[in-house]
Amino acid sequence: YKEEGCHTASRSGHCAALLPTSGHPPAHQLLLFGGCNSAEPEVAGHWGQGKIKEEPPAAPRLMEQLARLVSTGQGSGQGPRGLRHHSCSVVGPFAVLFGGETLTRARDTICNDLYVYDTRKSPSLWFHFPSADHGLKRVGHRTCLWNDQLYLVGGFGEDGRTPRPQ
Repeated sequence: YKEEGCHTASRSGHCAALLPTSGHPPAHQLLLFGGCNSAEPEVAGHWGQGKIKEEPPAAPRLMEQLARLVSTGQGSGQGPRGLRHHSCSVVGPFAVLFGGETLTRARDTICNDLYVYDTRKSPSLWFHFPSADHGLKRVGHRTCLWNDQLYLVGGFGEDGRTPRPQ
């Protein structure tokens, strides 16, 4: 038995994403997002140039839309605090997090907020886009990237118990 050298914080309900780093030479890092009381992504692994096989972006139109969306917002170094059981999809240099349960509110804990983590510049920035559509509130769901679009699949609705069939 050999103990892993990386000691990450305890995180329940988190997600992970392999994202490119900004800078030269290009590299990749495995980031952990959300869970418990964590607002900052945690690096769980790092790979230098040539260690990860680069594939062309699978969603060029969606990447363009995300770039336009974040250009309209105010970026922050602070991510969502205490978000868990959310979805996370990688779209090029962006990690797109949606919904989940926030531990920072006493009521209305299931959220329908979109968070975009932009790694194109250093330091990487968070962008937060709240939604007024209560029908989108989800926890325990997934987002799936398919045909240059993100699909919201399954999960539970705003009460945290009723399955969402859409």
